Amino acid sequence: MTTPAARLGILVIHNDPVPETEIWRMAPDSASVHTARFECPRPADTEYVGSPAAALANAPDVIRGLDQLGRLGAHSIALCFGSSSFFGGPAFDTEFIEAAGAHAHGVRVYTAATAITAALQTTGVRHPLLVMPPWFTEPTFRATEEYLGKLGIDETSLVQFQLGPEWDGIPRYNAFDEGAHWTIDPAEVHQQVAKAFHTPDAPRPDSVLIPGSGFPSLGAVAPLEQELGVPVITSNQAVLWYGLQLTAPDSTPDTATAGSLFGRRFT
Repeated sequence: MTTPAARLGILVIHNDPVPETEIWRMAPDSASVHTARFECPRPADTEYVGSPAAALANAPDVIRGLDQLGRLGAHSIALCFGSSSFFGGPAFDTEFIEAAGAHAHGVRVYTAATAITAALQTTGVRHPLLVMPPWFTEPTFRATEEYLGKLGIDETSLVQFQLGPEWDGIPRYNAFDEGAHWTIDPAEVHQQVAKAFHTPDAPRPDSVLIPGSGFPSLGAVAPLEQELGVPVITSNQAVLWYGLQLTAPDSTPDTATAGSLFGRRFT
């Protein structure tokens, strides 16, 4: 067995299959992906409005995941739960990374938002079109825009992916737990995003940003880049890119399928 050049650990909430599915699909043959799960901190039937960084990093199942990923020999560990960062701001990332590092056996820890930040800075994005998953609600919209504003990205446009009418009777914040992520077709993501990008009388975005780890969007990345001519950055794509940059920057997926981000290095 050939030892992978990059062994990427990811921490994912208990009922989210999307990050590992998409990251495995994108990962080059020289990389391996290893997943640990933790209970989602969102109480049932409520809107998520954030978690204290230290409390999340020191939750028993997060500690267990960090410990196990560290002991198996991961080169890096990513928290695939961007909403926690958006509500807590960049300070959440700093505090979580420091607290989580104490349980990771010296392995580098980062968050999805840290990876997104690096991807935005590397691509020079200033005016993204934000594509929100259908289960995000207005508090998450505001938190995401405020987070980006602290990075100097304060001119954004926003669109939320729309589910079919069969979901109309379900509160948005419950749609993920009810299985909406299994129903999303990348072709529909492509169609809705392209339509929003070309909204008349609105400033033209310089990129597309899809910040939800649990929102299946990989299949739309390359077609959107080809059609729109701008970078398309997703949370899961950024997590993989950042992890590879840390460990094995010469190991890259095919940019024709995984996106142009993988043709760039840290700036």
